[in-house]
Amino acid sequence: MSDNGDKQGSAFGRFLSGMVRERAWVWLVLAAPMVMMLTFFTLMAMEGGDRVDRPAPVRVSGEADIGGPFTLVNHLGETVTDEDFRGKAMLIYFGFTYCPDVCPFSLQIMDLALDRLTEEERSHFQPMLISIDPERDTVEQMAQYVASPAFPDNLVGLTGTEEQVAAAAGEYRVAYRRSGEGDDYLMDHSSIIYFMDFEGKFYNIFAHGTDPETVAQGLKDFLEEEGAS
Repeated sequence: MSDNGDKQGSAFGRFLSGMVRERAWVWLVLAAPMVMMLTFFTLMAMEGGDRVDRPAPVRVSGEADIGGPFTLVNHLGETVTDEDFRGKAMLIYFGFTYCPDVCPFSLQIMDLALDRLTEEERSHFQPMLISIDPERDTVEQMAQYVASPAFPDNLVGLTGTEEQVAAAAGEYRVAYRRSGEGDDYLMDHSSIIYFMDFEGKFYNIFAHGTDPETVAQGLKDFLEEEGAS
């Protein structure tokens, strides 16, 4: 590579580093899932798979258009809304209990991250799993699943009707569809931990595969910013 090319590469590297320092990386992470979603729905249309509503685009300036009201049923059989979790920072993952790997992996990352916090710090966070497979994820199934010792102790499982689940997923721009036939079908879905603040507003996301230490540090930074640490 020429000297000019080396200089351009160095300049680009400095530019990216500056973006990370300013937390602009959040938008890069947000953009990647949206690209995957577009590809996902294109393939779905080509394959004739079961359809779900397409997520609306995420704004790339100002406040992220992610999150909103939902009404679902928790693993205790109680109807709850997003308002019931005010005062807690929500860590929300959309998945399903029959997921063979991606979902339990993400919930374990959540657990390992929370374990790196003090008891007082953990008390500010509410981890939750919102099912995208309400046909099989009954209240009883969710109750059994969230009790796993591999997941956060206070993990809340939320399910509901197909319409309620679709409405919640739409608020968070989650892409999902049923894959396969019979009782052993899987659910293709985007894999993101959504980090909402004490008022239920979008604060950050953790992309699939983010290590527990990075997640834990993000939670600590949030508490420090909010004066709650």
